[in-house]
Amino acid sequence: MEPDRPGQTNTPSTTPNKWLQTEIGFQKQTFRFQPVLKDLYFQLPTLLTKYGIGNRFEVRLITELAYIKEENVTTNSIYKGFKNIQIGGKFNFLKEEGLIPKTAIIAHYRLNTLNSNQIGYDSINGGNVRLAMLHTISENFSLGYNIGIDIDSWEYEPKYLYTFSPKVNIAEKCQAFIEIYGYFWKGRIPQTSIDGGISYYINDNFKIDAAAGTRINENTNVKFYSIGASYRFKTSKSD
Repeated sequence: MEPDRPGQTNTPSTTPNKWLQTEIGFQKQTFRFQPVLKDLYFQLPTLLTKYGIGNRFEVRLITELAYIKEENVTTNSIYKGFKNIQIGGKFNFLKEEGLIPKTAIIAHYRLNTLNSNQIGYDSINGGNVRLAMLHTISENFSLGYNIGIDIDSWEYEPKYLYTFSPKVNIAEKCQAFIEIYGYFWKGRIPQTSIDGGISYYINDNFKIDAAAGTRINENTNVKFYSIGASYRFKTSKSD
């Protein structure tokens, strides 16, 4: 099992045929604007559900419950509800061979019309698409990276994304990673973050993880922490 979490670098591997895989995560982000003012953002949780169809394709559903607390000088504002609902798929179309990385295309349609009031984006839907690539350097070391485009809402300008993530096996069932990723827009300063974490396989079909990171090129102090788990099971006894 190769989950897309806990980092931002999605794997090109797809869920096996007739298997259902769930990846659940809880995250806390702190946006500190002044020593006494900060916003808190919680994913409670985010859930990625994937189902394999054939050997190269999976359908995907992303749902995210959020809790946001904005601190002002005189008052606090609290919002909660659905912030992110996406449907899509992943197609693993290129096998790794020499310098050619294992590659998949991942695309989602963002259903902003289903978000809760005052959370997320406006009522105009959006979408995203990315290429997920992986190089296996050795038995214990691999290098994953993604490039793509994300449109939060069709009325907004697109943002372009990139991720770069080395991963190492530090024990038989334990992996560690470090990652740099970000977004950039036309005529605006890019947003860059760095994170790292660790994951552990309970068995071949159950994996737990933890990660933390920060933005590195903004005046706002942004830190984030996450924990999560991934689990899969076969839905049919037939091949």
